[in-house]
Amino acid sequence: MFPDNLTRAEAQARAALIGTDTYAVHVDLSGREVEDPERLFTSTSTIRFTARDAGSLHVDLIAERVRSASLDGTALDPATFVDSRLPFDVTPGEHELVVDAVVRYSRSGDGLHRFVDPSDGAVCLYTQFEPADARRVYACFEQPDLKARFAVSVVAPSSWTVVSGGAVETQEADGDGFTLTRFAETKPVSTYLTSLLAGDYAVVEGGITSTAGPVAANIVVRRSLVDSLDPEAIFAVTQGGFEVFEQSFGVAYPFGKYDQAFVPEYNAGAMENIGLVTFRDEYVFRSRVTQASRDYRREVILHELAHMWFGDLVTMRWWDDLWLKESFATWCSNFAAEAVTQDPATTWATFSAGSKTGALRADQLPSTHPIAADIVDLEAVSTNFDQITYGKGASVLAQLVAFVGRDAFLAGARNYFAEHAYGNTSLVDLLRALEPPSGRDLTAWSRAWLETAGVNTIALEVETGEDGTLSAVDVVQTASAEHDTLRPHRLGVGAYDLVDGRLALVHRSELDVDGSRTPVPELVGRPRPALLLPNDGDLTFAKVRLDERSRAAAVEHLPLVGDPLARAVLWASLWDSCRDAELPARDYVDVVLRAAAVETVPTQLRLLLGQASLAASSYTGLGERAEVQARLETGLFELLGAAAEGSDEQLALARSFAAAANPGWGGDALAGWLEDRDVPVGLVVDRDLRWLFVGQLARLGRIDGAGIDAEQARDDSNTGIELAAGARAARPTPEAKAEAWRLACESDEVTNSVQSAICVSFWQRGQDEVLRGYVEPYLAMVEEADRLGGVWRHKGAVLRTTAVRNLFPVPEDREPFLARLDAWLGGVELSASVSRTIRERRDDALRSLRCQRAAQRP
Repeated sequence: MFPDNLTRAEAQARAALIGTDTYAVHVDLSGREVEDPERLFTSTSTIRFTARDAGSLHVDLIAERVRSASLDGTALDPATFVDSRLPFDVTPGEHELVVDAVVRYSRSGDGLHRFVDPSDGAVCLYTQFEPADARRVYACFEQPDLKARFAVSVVAPSSWTVVSGGAVETQEADGDGFTLTRFAETKPVSTYLTSLLAGDYAVVEGGITSTAGPVAANIVVRRSLVDSLDPEAIFAVTQGGFEVFEQSFGVAYPFGKYDQAFVPEYNAGAMENIGLVTFRDEYVFRSRVTQASRDYRREVILHELAHMWFGDLVTMRWWDDLWLKESFATWCSNFAAEAVTQDPATTWATFSAGSKTGALRADQLPSTHPIAADIVDLEAVSTNFDQITYGKGASVLAQLVAFVGRDAFLAGARNYFAEHAYGNTSLVDLLRALEPPSGRDLTAWSRAWLETAGVNTIALEVETGEDGTLSAVDVVQTASAEHDTLRPHRLGVGAYDLVDGRLALVHRSELDVDGSRTPVPELVGRPRPALLLPNDGDLTFAKVRLDERSRAAAVEHLPLVGDPLARAVLWASLWDSCRDAELPARDYVDVVLRAAAVETVPTQLRLLLGQASLAASSYTGLGERAEVQARLETGLFELLGAAAEGSDEQLALARSFAAAANPGWGGDALAGWLEDRDVPVGLVVDRDLRWLFVGQLARLGRIDGAGIDAEQARDDSNTGIELAAGARAARPTPEAKAEAWRLACESDEVTNSVQSAICVSFWQRGQDEVLRGYVEPYLAMVEEADRLGGVWRHKGAVLRTTAVRNLFPVPEDREPFLARLDAWLGGVELSASVSRTIRERRDDALRSLRCQRAAQRP
């Protein structure tokens, strides 16, 4: 167990012993009391709590040192502060604990992260606490079920913007050049939902109309990005979300103000801090993006807003029920997007192509787990911020909505908030709220869907009479040997036929499926259509297998399917068949190249292009790979030439072509575009597109270090620094790889974002010769990172996972590496989190190998 870990049993014992009332947290960013103001700051935490009995407990803190501590005015020995814990004994009754500490700024994205903008020298600070990093800023009882009211005060340079979860209450001078800001006390919240932002930020003032009245709602961004901000779009989405959620949940927004901050070097996508939501500032688009990126930002904004109810107002008791907030927020964001966009089919097709696709992959990994997971300690928490908790959980909630009806589901949510506001809950509390309005006993449903792992496969078994009509149609459900639960499903079965040049829906049945076989009597006697689609409407979470005739129709006519949600289900079925080595990768690439030009869902198009690239590079046999990759390169170039000038499709295809470019004419084209030669008409080669071309030219060995340096000189932002580091790591030379490895694995001189860029770019296709020598260093690095040796002691869990996941070797020929990996795994003991990452990447490699072997069979 890592020294800063906390077990569920310890948290339960502490919650049984005490209840927390208030925190007064004072943070001093002036640097006047520390030896190194660019590295250290101070905090004082005053905690009032009540002990139910006498006992021993500890307060959590990760700090350089404790300067002083006291309990009810009696000094505690700072020397007892060890391994993130300050222990003490209590008697029954009310107590006041005061801890004053010197704390380290973070460069890894957790705790209080410190960033200096290379564009203008501005200092920007922000916090990221989930799941348990508030203790990196102030002493606290770091568990979600010990909620309290927080009063935060901050001393900072007077020129800085300072924001927290509460509204500013008072500001006064605190010596020469510094200001003390006091914030209003919050409602009862968990420690991980508190926040602080301070620095040279710009503020765009705004407001939201709530059912309870006006809500102050500002947007905060660093000054160098403010000109790229589109606040009108952000405010519009936020206002739409407020209207949907307040009406649907029956509770007005509960936390006073609602600021949204876009911050640099952010590890997560966003965080639902009360009153101050933080987002990665890549969502402030400094270059042109496609609608897929704008759709994703909208989903993230709505996701975080939904958390104000699911997660903040009502919070899980322990991290076992992380899904109670993440699954709901993911479903709610798409539910709200229906109203915001007025386009339900495209909204849910976007969800299918995004979160649901990721969840289907995750549920087939060896690390899959029930949605309601068994989280024994904090170390296990971070690994469960995954697509099971988010995408599968949201998909299963969509299935629950189909099962009980949307009105009943929302009535249950209103019951849940009314009973548990500002409290903590578990799975059983949710079921008790949902059962009365639904009229259903959800115990068995929960056991099948929430408390077991694995994904079912849904197929149709079809019999056709001599007259061409359907004589029998059965829905057949199967499960894997490892996860053999057969679940109840509410799903549709669609019949599609060629009508006026379209593959159109001619009949649809919706039914309850339970067990291994369920007949569909409504289809019997109807003419056999060109295509029968199980899970039409995408109501359930399952792998879909088409019968042979339907799959042939899908491969030939998929571009003719007009309904975006039906296309999403068909695409998911074909891709899953490709991943399972049932549909050759070369055939999948061909289908994508035929259908991409008419795909109308931006996220679906982006997904298809990425899947085609993966199929060509990883799922083809070694003997055919070069030919399939060349076919993909040519096909994308032709699609690019035919795309409308200046369209989103043109930009998406340009990006995909760059990634698919091979040595030769493809590289020549990229080099020309970078120099403004023969650029497709309408394609604007802006900063981010230039960097994409630079990175791909680096992969091909077509640009040297000096060329990358010159590009970085054009872009002095932190993004330019990160992308330049990634481009250098992509170069196919021993010197470039050695320096990239040193920076990522042996040095603490780079930021979290730069390390991530290096790791993602290190392994490249076509570079086996120069990368062959990094298998053994990788295995050694994993062992050192797992025991927190060397630089890994201070890099943090996110950077550790980034390196272990993204530096995992991916040679063209997987088989020899897998043999070495398995031999190594047989002789090493790894922590649960690192072992999980290795097992997932090993499974990816094995899947690739199975597809490659299948492609080589005659």
